[in-house]
Amino acid sequence: MRTKSALHEALVRLAREKPYDAIAVKEILARANVGRSTFYTHFADKDDLLGSGVHEMLAAIDRRPRSGDVLERIVGFARPLLEHIDGHRRRPGPQMAPESRAAMHDRLQAVLADTIQEDVAAVLRGNQTPMVIPAELVALHVASTFVLVLNWWVDTNAPLTPVEVDARFRALVEPALMRFVRSGH
Repeated sequence: MRTKSALHEALVRLAREKPYDAIAVKEILARANVGRSTFYTHFADKDDLLGSGVHEMLAAIDRRPRSGDVLERIVGFARPLLEHIDGHRRRPGPQMAPESRAAMHDRLQAVLADTIQEDVAAVLRGNQTPMVIPAELVALHVASTFVLVLNWWVDTNAPLTPVEVDARFRALVEPALMRFVRSGH
């Protein structure tokens, strides 16, 4: 666990210094003080390391619904994730290179879509109304809107708290989700 954490931290630090595509595995290994064979025991490449970091970040945040609301089950990830990201934004030192941030946000969007799809399917399980809009498309809508709002927040350096950004995200997705959840499609 310590080795994986060191590798994830090394990747994030390097992404603050240079574009993601310019980061070599050997640089990650040197920064984390980890051997090549140890790295390849856990990860196929740096993209796999990045994906693992996103999965671990999502697993670490409290995604439990704060109420019995089905919408909360689908969008409840947003505020804790924004708080986590805000902690990284406030770190001293250079901000992440735009190319690195884009790569990380693309991976975040893919992982979120997979996770949200499971939540949407769970919410709709047992609904007798045939689905016109597939759960996969709903999940892609929520995940891509989240990343869109996240990019806007970071790119504009909007002086908003994670709670305020979450409110804007919810304002964009909840009306459609309410129709989807209530009608079953």
